Order: sequence, then C-alpha cells, then structure tokens
Amino acid sequence: MSNEVGLPRPAENGRMSVEETISRRRSCRIFASTPLSLRQLAQLLWCAQGVTARAASGRAAPSAGATYPIEVFVAVGDGTVEGLSRGVYRYNPPRHVLEPCGGKDVRPQVASAALEQRFLATAPVDLLIAADYRRTGRRYGERAVRYVHMEVGHVGQNVHLQCEALGLGTVAVGAFSDDDVKSAFGLPGELSPLYLMPVGHPC
Repeated sequence: MSNEVGLPRPAENGRMSVEETISRRRSCRIFASTPLSLRQLAQLLWCAQGVTARAASGRAAPSAGATYPIEVFVAVGDGTVEGLSRGVYRYNPPRHVLEPCGGKDVRPQVASAALEQRFLATAPVDLLIAADYRRTGRRYGERAVRYVHMEVGHVGQNVHLQCEALGLGTVAVGAFSDDDVKSAFGLPGELSPLYLMPVGHPC
C-alpha cells in the first residue's frame, strides 16, 4: 500500500537492565503533551508483536502454537507522534509498518468508551490490543480462550517494561465497552478488544 508508514528499525539493546525496568514499572495515568517520536512508537510496537526470529517468524511475545491471535492498533492525534498524521493505524509485524485505518482522532471517543477515563483522550498515543480467538481456537478448541488471555498479558507486560526503558508511562485498561471500542477503532467483527494502553511522557 502506498500510504503505509515505514517504521524505524527497532533497537535490540538498551541502557536499562530488565531488572531495573521491573523495579521501576508503575501505572501512569497523567501524561505530558510532549509528542512521542516515531522511533519510540516503533519500539513499543516491536516489543508488543514484532518479529524477533525471521527464520521461524517468532514474535516478541510468546504465542500458543505460534497461532498469533493478537493484533495491535494505534490511535494518535494531531502532532502527538512526530511525523505521523492523526488517525488509527494497524501494526503489521512481518513488514514492521503501520497501515492506516482511518484519519480521525478517535482518542476522545476511546475515552468515552472506557467509562470516561479521560487520560485516554489526553495521552499522545492509545494502543489497542485485540485478538482473533479463531486463530488459536482452530488448534486448541475451547482451551484457546485461556491461551489468548495469557498471550495478551505477555504483550501488556512487554509494553509496560519497554515504556520504562524509554522513559515513558502507560497503564493497562480493561474497563470499557467492547462494542464502543470496536466502533472507535473500526475493528472488523472477528477481532475482540482486550487491552487499552495509553502511552506518553509522565508528568
């Protein structure tokens, strides 16, 4: 697609140890208006679902049977991510690009869908972690629900720890109307929203 957004190559080493990121990890609900860089956003998306083993298409978070049910979407506003226009984007892990899904700033709509948690409207970025249960269900039947929920926890923790390493803040939000979040992000019917994660510089 000609309107895809290429993302900077992710870093695979950093200045902060995993032990320090675990020690420093806290939930953040108050964000500065400072925009994120495209490199920071790219790093967060890579740690959520990025490809880390090309030969086996391995991802940054473990997935039962390598069924990869998780999809990550991004909502940004005007100037909230440097070099990125407002709107909703889907992260494409194999190609490490963003695919535009709509040109509207939906963060206020997302906040309303999340029981008026207004920090979702003011954070520079709202990440949505959604899942297609069918991908895992084809192999594991009813057990797939448990496996998908395990996987979204792995993804959420990766994002939390990467935020700490980048000097950013986030929080995992699960209180929302599924239908309203799906409407805000324009999700196809097969995807179920599981986590919202606002991201920004802590105040």
